[in-house]
Amino acid sequence: MSTLTPERDAEAPVQVTVGQQVDGHVAPRHRWTRGLPGVLLLVVGLAGAFLAHRLFDQVGVLTWSVGLGVVAANIGLVPQAAQAGLGAVTKRLLRVGIVLLGFSVSFAAVGALGLPLLGVIAGSLVSTLLFTTWLGRRLGLSPARALLLGTGTAICGASAIAAMEDTAEADEEDVTVSIAMVTLFGSLALVLLPLLQAPLGLTDLQFGIWTGASVHEVGQVVAAASPAGAAVVATAIVVKLTRVLMLAPVVATVSAVRRMRGPAVTDSKRPPIVPLFVLGFIACAAVRTTGVIPAEALGWITHLQVAALGAALFGMGASVRIASLFKRSGAVMTASAAGSLFIGLVTLGGVLLVSQ
Repeated sequence: MSTLTPERDAEAPVQVTVGQQVDGHVAPRHRWTRGLPGVLLLVVGLAGAFLAHRLFDQVGVLTWSVGLGVVAANIGLVPQAAQAGLGAVTKRLLRVGIVLLGFSVSFAAVGALGLPLLGVIAGSLVSTLLFTTWLGRRLGLSPARALLLGTGTAICGASAIAAMEDTAEADEEDVTVSIAMVTLFGSLALVLLPLLQAPLGLTDLQFGIWTGASVHEVGQVVAAASPAGAAVVATAIVVKLTRVLMLAPVVATVSAVRRMRGPAVTDSKRPPIVPLFVLGFIACAAVRTTGVIPAEALGWITHLQVAALGAALFGMGASVRIASLFKRSGAVMTASAAGSLFIGLVTLGGVLLVSQ
């Protein structure tokens, strides 16, 4: 009977199962298996955010997502196994959500606003971004946190902050703090603005434009404009989505400026001038403008967009420790309050000017 030589034994394949020890080492899991606990955690967190929103619809799904993520991480509900690969999954979902956000914007609706009003929207957006970022730096905030705060205040709250994260080279704590601030002051705006319509003598059209041009989140815009009626809500949403559309050029511009100012590196290491997800956002907006997508399909796309961003923001929140949120909280609140007041006053002046 023949026997195997040591050389033949070395060539023979060895069957190893996941978790089996070989020469004192544990066989690695497949990449998708390692990330599965993190994905399941995001699904559970997203479900919790939707449930919380149904119970308290004054707070948006995205805000609930990041808040529940922070709570889960700080009371020990995030298992060690779920932390592996959580960051990578979060970033992918974030990009998907930003791309799908483009389907909410129509170039035709934006163009119908007219050049004077578009000038007011663009001018107030850029000036608010620059002012809030500058003030944040003067108050001692990091460049990344100041930029995220300015972006969220000027454009569209949590979605804009998430889109600017990589360009700003921010971390999860920067994102969470910035979202908390725009949520706080956006919520104050949705209460105060309806109370100011009559004292300021604004017509329904002027009030709708002012609301859409100054309030941070889309959901907050709807809530603020609702007391004045459905027509005012429609006007406010179009103006608000115009600000959302400007997210792409703002991110691209900031990315290009940081690229030019950054240290010289090889082309292979340079970040793209325009991030791919920004190009995807623009492409989706262009497709929406053609009118080929049925209204029912757009509704489902909106649900997918909110789900992707919600899951991503839960993942970001799960990486934050509450103690860090209170560092220099006075400076963050001051910059956010000043930025919110700034955009409110600038847009009010612009609305009154173009309405004459």
